[in-house]
Amino acid sequence: MVKNEGDRLTRVVVCTPREQYFSWSDPNAHNIHEVADPTRTRDQHDELKTLLGKSGCEVIDVPELLKHPNSVFTRDAALCTPAGFIRLRMGLASRRGEDEWMASILRSLSEPCVGKIDEPGTVEGGDVILAGGTAFVGLSARTNAEGARQISALLRNLGYEVRAAPVPDAHLHLGGGMSVLGPKRVLCCRSEFPDDWFAGFDVIQVAHRDSGTGNVICLAEDEVVADSSGRGDTLRELEKSGVKVHGMDLSEFRKGAGGPTCLILPVERKSSPGIKRGAWD
Repeated sequence: MVKNEGDRLTRVVVCTPREQYFSWSDPNAHNIHEVADPTRTRDQHDELKTLLGKSGCEVIDVPELLKHPNSVFTRDAALCTPAGFIRLRMGLASRRGEDEWMASILRSLSEPCVGKIDEPGTVEGGDVILAGGTAFVGLSARTNAEGARQISALLRNLGYEVRAAPVPDAHLHLGGGMSVLGPKRVLCCRSEFPDDWFAGFDVIQVAHRDSGTGNVICLAEDEVVADSSGRGDTLRELEKSGVKVHGMDLSEFRKGAGGPTCLILPVERKSSPGIKRGAWD
C-alpha cells in the first residue's frame, strides 16, 4: 500500500526499455522529442534498478507493452493507495491500453482494484501525488477536469484531503514541478503553485530550469534519486537542506519527456519507526 510518497519505498513496478521505447514513427503521437540511444538508455535504467534494489526496494521488472513506447513510464497507468489501486485512463491517446496492461500486472501481484476513471475523464499518475492525509491533484493536458473530479471523489472516499490546481504550463505532469521528500516535506519549483497549497508542509523551493526540475524519487525520508543531467542547482539546494541525493544521468528518458518518478510505479511504501503521525495515518 502507499499512503505517503515520503515513506520508505519498498516495492515498485518498472519496465526496462528493450525495443518499444525506440520503435515509433510519429514522435508527436507519443510525445517523444528525440530518439534515445538504446545502449545508454538501458544502462541508465539498469543503474536505477540497481540503486533501488540496494536501498531495500523490491523491483518488479515487467516487459514493455507492444506498440507502446511510453510503457517504460510505469507511473502513469495506475495509482496505488492504502486500500488498493485505482485504474487510470490515459490522457495521451497513443497510451490508451496501458491502464488495462498495468491493472493486469497489479492484480497478478494480489493488489485489489478499488476504483477506476471512466470516459470522458482522463487521469495520468504523474498528476497525482499522495502525501499522508493530503492528495495533490494536477489538472493538465493529460488529466482533464472530469478526470480530476473522479479521482478527487475516489481519494476523498479513502480519507484524503484533496488539493487540486492547474499544472503550470512548463510541466507535462504535476510531478515535474513537485515531489514529496518525507512524510511532511516537499520539493517544488518556486512561484509555480498557489501560495497556500503546501500549508502544513516543510517546503524546499528551487528555481525552475525545465519541465522536470521538481521531479525526484523519494527512497526514504530526506533521501532521493535525482536526474543529475543539467540539474546541478536543484541537487545542491537539496543537499544544503539536509537531503541525501543519489544523482544519476537519466538524460535518455528526458528525450521521451520523462523524469525519475515517471520510471517507477510505487506499489508499497512503509513508514519509518519513530515518525510521529497524525490520526489519519
